[in-house]
Amino acid sequence: MAEHDPAPVWTPSDARLDAAQMTAFRRLVAADRPSVVDRASLYAYSVEEPGDFWGRIWNFCGVVASEAASTPVQKVDAMPGATWFPGARLNFAENLLRYGDDRTALVAWNQDGRRSRTSYRELRLAVARLARTLRQWGVGEGDRVAAFMPNLPETVVAMLAASSIGAVFSSCSPDFGVNGVLDRFGQIEPKVLFTADGYSFAEKTLDSLGKVEAIVAQVPSVERVVVVPYVSSAPDLSALPTAELWPEVLRAAGDSPEIDFAQLPFDHPLYIMYSSGTTGLPKCMVHSAGGTLLQHLKELVLHTDLRREDTIFYFTTCGWMMWNWLVSSLAVGSAVVLYDGSPMKPEPSILWRMAAEERVTVFGTSAKYLALIEKEGLRPGHEQDLSALRAVLSTGSPLLPESYDYVYREIAPDVQLASISGGTDLISCFALGDPTAPVFRGELQTRGLGMKVEIFDDEGQPLVGEPGELVCTGAFPSMPVGFWNDPDGSRYHAAYFDVFDNVWRHGDWAEVTPRGGLVIYGRSDATLNPGGVRIGTAEIYRQVEQIDEVVEALVVGQRHAGDVRIVLFMVLRRGVELDDALRDRIRRRIRSHASPHHVPRKILSVDDLPRTRSGKITELAVRDILHGRPVKNVAALANPEALDQFRDRPELQT
Repeated sequence: MAEHDPAPVWTPSDARLDAAQMTAFRRLVAADRPSVVDRASLYAYSVEEPGDFWGRIWNFCGVVASEAASTPVQKVDAMPGATWFPGARLNFAENLLRYGDDRTALVAWNQDGRRSRTSYRELRLAVARLARTLRQWGVGEGDRVAAFMPNLPETVVAMLAASSIGAVFSSCSPDFGVNGVLDRFGQIEPKVLFTADGYSFAEKTLDSLGKVEAIVAQVPSVERVVVVPYVSSAPDLSALPTAELWPEVLRAAGDSPEIDFAQLPFDHPLYIMYSSGTTGLPKCMVHSAGGTLLQHLKELVLHTDLRREDTIFYFTTCGWMMWNWLVSSLAVGSAVVLYDGSPMKPEPSILWRMAAEERVTVFGTSAKYLALIEKEGLRPGHEQDLSALRAVLSTGSPLLPESYDYVYREIAPDVQLASISGGTDLISCFALGDPTAPVFRGELQTRGLGMKVEIFDDEGQPLVGEPGELVCTGAFPSMPVGFWNDPDGSRYHAAYFDVFDNVWRHGDWAEVTPRGGLVIYGRSDATLNPGGVRIGTAEIYRQVEQIDEVVEALVVGQRHAGDVRIVLFMVLRRGVELDDALRDRIRRRIRSHASPHHVPRKILSVDDLPRTRSGKITELAVRDILHGRPVKNVAALANPEALDQFRDRPELQT
């Protein structure tokens, strides 16, 4: 059980609270639900009356549809099996392109200093051109369109064009290896593949066309390849006979901004997303247009308080669901900032300089990034003009309590710091920020409205104030409509519903606090169990990463002598040696700030930690190596060579 700080580190002002869209929505509900008088009762209403709640979200957020549904949901008690907004007809792209004026839609920066700005009018014209071309190529409803792309405006255009005609869009970032792409696109068989000729990261400019040549050779469904000239003005396409350059494709489609938006059912497939693939072939999760749209609008409008006048940024690649989430901000009419490249190049403060120059109001990143820039000694709020900033969002891993202190001390003293948590599986969040609520160190502010999130013990009984399995006991619109190539739904069921009947088991080890916040301790399949005591890895990371000499850490449980012992691996600052004095200092800190159960039996150093393409450290791959098991899908890792440092360590043989 976590110790919970009694006082908040931030509280919204009365003016901010009164102006929040969350407040406006609560007042709207309270007009005919008198029991809804505060945040807690609004949440209770949202999960107890899901049909009424999601119907109100549809209206409050102004979903554009050619036909409305007669009822918001059928079979609401079925998980899976609920049917959302039956009979409705809409188009995802039409909702994101509802504005066609000269206000900024996309701002693009990259690490090489390149910048561009696209208005809503220009965006709509580019989508119209590409949509006509896709139709001319025979792409239709249900066909797959894939992007092996950097985070560029062209990637957004490709997604919108595909969804405007009812095609299904799927993307990978260009740092994936050929096998990683084949594991994904090979399963879904796209008809058209978008790519750039290359990309830059850190000190390197890397080619993509060689990979694309190998991919196309092994995915025969690809009939057309569209290449964006990015690192070269005139890339050589001679090895790709079906390839055309992006400018030529758009130029040939004329100048009409008219788009024939296909009107499709609420549950029509929009995106295919992928699990990390570290335990086998990636699962291909199919997400619906309506579910994705409605969930993202709820999270952006209510939980993020996003408005037309806002400028929103999230550091992400096109291989992470936060890209999809970010792009949905177009439906609000906000300016969306894209960044391609290293977050630390050409200088460590590049993202904050960008935020200052673009007057970013909502800045999204990862917990690891915030911990890294604190280690680097960055003081963004003292070095840049961040006066426009009102919210900082963090996800990807638990945000350490000390990172809350850092944000308020060195970034901005009056921002809403929202640690959010969900996943690719639901293309959205179970836990979010609340602009009307206080922020407490180490806690995610609230469960998402309409998300019936609970914590279960091993017997399936709910817990409050104690850690356990994070579950969702009620259906929600952004549940996958299924997995690709899973005709009987058995893989889908096994992924979420095979532990607790009719309950989504998410795989996080977490706690609901008595005041309604959440604490995430890590993945439940990576929890440690020394002496029969279950421990979340985040509790150890919190202490270790406060040691100045430690850059980052990874902790796993290793079976040993009939029990489980905790093994801690650390990447140390350059020039630091791991000696007994440092080990003792780490053990003392963990013992005094956590418990004796948390103290590692072995503390070892490595040069790098294995991580997925989205930047998450993968504990499970290291655990497999320590137990002599093969890592099932090395291609899913961004740096598989890092695994070599964990094999056959003599320190772990005794």
